[in-house]
Amino acid sequence: MNRGHVLRAEVGQEQPFEVSGNFALKGHSCCRPVTVRRQNGGWAVVQRRRPSTSSARDKMRRFIVWLCAMVASTAFAQALPAWRTSTPEEQRLDAAAFKNLDKDIEQELGDVQSLVVVLQGRTVYEYYRDGDPNALRDTQSVTKSALALLVGTALKRGQLSSLELPVVELMPEWRALNSDPRAQSITLRHLMAMTAGFAVDDRSGTAAPLTPTSAWARSIQTEPGQRFAYDNSGPPMVRAVLERVTGRPMADLVREQLVTPLEMRQPAYSRDGIASMRTVDMAKLGHLMLLDGTWAGAPLLPPGFVAQMVKPQSSGGPPAHLPMDCSGGCLRVPPSSPAATLGSSSGSTHLSAWLWP
Repeated sequence: MNRGHVLRAEVGQEQPFEVSGNFALKGHSCCRPVTVRRQNGGWAVVQRRRPSTSSARDKMRRFIVWLCAMVASTAFAQALPAWRTSTPEEQRLDAAAFKNLDKDIEQELGDVQSLVVVLQGRTVYEYYRDGDPNALRDTQSVTKSALALLVGTALKRGQLSSLELPVVELMPEWRALNSDPRAQSITLRHLMAMTAGFAVDDRSGTAAPLTPTSAWARSIQTEPGQRFAYDNSGPPMVRAVLERVTGRPMADLVREQLVTPLEMRQPAYSRDGIASMRTVDMAKLGHLMLLDGTWAGAPLLPPGFVAQMVKPQSSGGPPAHLPMDCSGGCLRVPPSSPAATLGSSSGSTHLSAWLWP
């Protein structure tokens, strides 16, 4: 198996996950894509419940290594194709390659709720414990990645001119909410990178988000851009900015800029703004990034935006203690070693995605 860059990383901090090889691991609650490299293109998206025993965790580790080897061994170095439907012959070969996997998951991996494997732009395997491929599944902080992509679409359409704009120029009524002069220099990039400087100490990454105005009124601890602090109240402020500059409610933006062009199912949203999506739609968002923001020949993101999303912005910190690539929505850079233990956790359900760029 060729070694590649880890592109998405996140699995339970309380129960670290060991990963190795030419793939990436991403799960719940606060991690995003990190390195994009055009080689073989594959996605595996897994929704699972947190393993309750060490035996279950060992089974999941072995399953991850096997799945990575399965997909990587069938990927060929070539230009990544657009999303497409498999031919009958490809479906026959896929069925043979993944024969009996459903049974193995049912019997050995009771925490896996759904699994979608995408290779070279086509779905090669799907598993749903509840039998429903159209079910909307809780994505937790994966929502931040979709929000980052929406910022990119606003840049592409000229509704935003730059990530370096001071937030108070976009939201002038917020000037009076925070008397600290440093608040005037906080940019949209700072909010997305979680380096705005607000006094935040959420080492678990699970604090409930504040309203945008309450979040902006918080005390400031450091100069903007100097220190990373995981902040669930950052995305509500970004959403408020997006709705202001586009003149569209967030649900409409999602539908117009992502759901419609990618032929996804419209997500559902919790009171805190967390999206629930189909497992296959998570894979589509990953494929959009591998295609550098182009879908069906139409550019949805400005040139270089994906590269900005994956460029390190800080050295990171809790909850995962990894360098952060957050110009586009809380991205973590894993170590360069081909094997690494990465982690974060959120409740009893995890969404994980492995990407072979």
